[in-house]
Parts: sequence; C-alpha cells; structure tokens
Amino acid sequence: MEVKDKIVVVTGAGSGIGAAAAKHFAHHGAQVIVSDLKIAKAQKTVEAIVSDGGKAVAIEANVGKYEAVENLINETVKRFGRLDVIVNNAGIGPRIMAKTAEHALEDWDRVIAVNQTGVFYCMKVALKQMVEQGGGNIVNVASLAGLKASPNNLSYSASKFAVVGMTKSAAMEYATKNIRVNAVCPGYTESALLDKLLAARPDMDAILKSVIPMKRYGDASEIAEAIVWLASDNTKFITGQTITLDGGTSL
Repeated sequence: MEVKDKIVVVTGAGSGIGAAAAKHFAHHGAQVIVSDLKIAKAQKTVEAIVSDGGKAVAIEANVGKYEAVENLINETVKRFGRLDVIVNNAGIGPRIMAKTAEHALEDWDRVIAVNQTGVFYCMKVALKQMVEQGGGNIVNVASLAGLKASPNNLSYSASKFAVVGMTKSAAMEYATKNIRVNAVCPGYTESALLDKLLAARPDMDAILKSVIPMKRYGDASEIAEAIVWLASDNTKFITGQTITLDGGTSL
C-alpha cells in the first residue's frame, strides 16, 4: 500500500485496533506518531514497531481535551514538518450497559467527550493543518453501532452515529482541498470492549456469534488493513465513505 514516508498520527494506539493500525502503517514505511492517553501503552506499541524495523514515536494525548489535541498536532508538525494522515481511533464504552432510562449520566458524559467530541477536536485541528499544507487524509474509526441499533449502549451508539455523520459532512466540505475523509465501521472485533461485553453474560459469546454469518469475531489486524488502505494513495477517489467490516453481521 502506498503510505511510504507519510506522517501518520494514530490516536488510541496503545492497544487494540489503534495499535494494529500503527504497526501496519509502519510496516508499509510510514512514520507513525503513536498517541494514547496512557503513555506507557503508547511506548509499548512504539517498541514493537521499532523492533520490527519501523519508525515511530509516542505522544501522550487525551483527545477529550482540546489543548491536548492541539499539542499533539503541533508537536507532530514541529517534528516532521507536516501531517499526512490522522486516524481518529481513540474510543471508550460506558462502564455499565443499561437501557436508556437507566443510562448513567457520567457514562454519557465520558463516552461523548472521547468518542464524539474527541473526533471533532482532532478533525478541527488536523483539517486546519491539512488545508495549510495543501492536502491530507482522515480516517475515523466508527462502529457497526453507528449504523444500526445497539441496545443498552446509548452513549456509545450515539457517539458512533455522530462519527459517521461528521465523516460525511467534512468529506463534502474539503473534497476540493485535496483532503479525503472516510470511516471504518468494525463489527464485533477482538478488543477490551468486546471482552467487557462477553463478561456481561455467560452465554453472550454464543449469542453474538449467532448473528455473525462468518461465526467469528474480527481481528484488529483486519480492521487495520482497511484503515491503511483508505489512508493510502491507492484510494484517491474515495471520500465520505463508511467501510463496514463485520463478517456479514449487518446483512
């Protein structure tokens, strides 16, 4: 894939899909800025990339704080001169899954701050830089929960529907500026969020797999493949799209 020498920021890259994407970008020759709220986890991803011969640095950032996002982008441009790609992957789920009337106010505030407002902050700051430099690429990590109902999960679902909408709106706004904006919508993928869901009920694994035609969960590396493809020069005529990777669940 054509991402060699691109300057790429990946948020929430300390684990899961973010870490897999960071490693995949580096494997294809990109310079990766591994960002995470927990710097120790980001450093672990960097170590894995460097040990594999790739190029990466870690920058701590809480995407729910506008000043932290500004620092992340400014530091990237200061070090590398530009920002070619940002992958807005950082995301969380509610601490307690519950029906809408019982959904905790604290969970709503936390999830929206990271998953929705955090993506807005990252897009706002990154787009300013990309317009100034004459182009760029944004890949947002949404979810199948941003395309269809996700019961007992209102804040997460609301935030991911918002990411899909923000992706399409920004794609239209910047299509003439040599800036592409796309999103991936993973289904049930091996991750900490899935582990939490499986722990909710002993029969949850069987329930989830019963609605997945492929009868398995996705692997983070499979989502990473799509992210890097969308960010590459192989997809220059694709913008405003949501690529669903769910083993057929949405069918």
